[in-house]
Amino acid sequence: MRVVFMGTPDFSVPTLTEIVSSGHEVVAVYTRAPKPAGRGQAERKSPVHEAAEGFGIPVFTPRSLKGADEQGVFALHDADVGIVVAYGLLLPKPILDAPRLGCLNLHGSLLPRWRGAAPIQRAIMAGDAQTGVMVMQMDEGLDTGPVAVGEVIAITPDMTAGELHDTMMRTGADLMGRALAALERGSLDFKPQPEEGAVYARKIEKAEARIDWNRPAADVHNHIRGLSPFPGAWFEIELAGKPVRIKVLRSTLAEGSAAPGTILPNLTIACADGAVRLVQVQREGKSAMDAATFLRGAGDLPTTAL
Repeated sequence: MRVVFMGTPDFSVPTLTEIVSSGHEVVAVYTRAPKPAGRGQAERKSPVHEAAEGFGIPVFTPRSLKGADEQGVFALHDADVGIVVAYGLLLPKPILDAPRLGCLNLHGSLLPRWRGAAPIQRAIMAGDAQTGVMVMQMDEGLDTGPVAVGEVIAITPDMTAGELHDTMMRTGADLMGRALAALERGSLDFKPQPEEGAVYARKIEKAEARIDWNRPAADVHNHIRGLSPFPGAWFEIELAGKPVRIKVLRSTLAEGSAAPGTILPNLTIACADGAVRLVQVQREGKSAMDAATFLRGAGDLPTTAL
């Protein structure tokens, strides 16, 4: 089939690779425009942009698809289907309707739970025991279109958002490959999403990354792993008389009871109910390290985490 692929981050690349390797004709790739990055602020192409160039596929980087000119260009691709994986731009109705079979989206949750921008992080932060990836037909709503196929993914007790992201990335690529094969055969069936159980996965804000030790240990642990590796949940401690920010990349539930924020042995922090042991941390301006390495270099710790 003739495919227009629309995606931007690393998460999208395996799906593009799967589509190309399955023999479909990817006639165009749409991705976000290059952005300044790094110390020199040189413009950096998105992972999808670089992958598409490696495959020799024409790349388009419009800043919006709302204009008639961009919509006209899109229609000229004469695509059978559009495939969208974490693209990052709103698709207006003329874009959704341009491909002969519409646009399919790979979404990182078990819809209708966790519609929206941050389904991976929100599922972990909520303490969900499972999530998944689903292929849906896109409409003008926010992840509200009918669903065709999906795969359930278990969320293990200490799994981080980064680990879940990588699992979804691989599983989703395979799922979309199978969905496209079924679509080509005319056997891909869609069912409307139920509205019952719909939850919005709002965008992660930097302001919510600070750890609140006054919450139960399970909530703190879920908060930490749901924000790892980015933006990273953090707290402060006083070292050498000044506050130092510590980002927590990995944790586990632990035994212990004391006033919330009390620093217990083995870099364990007391919470409102129970305690959390910090397994991997990153001191401000330093590389990530395990707890033992951090403790060797930190010297005498205060009694309380801030």
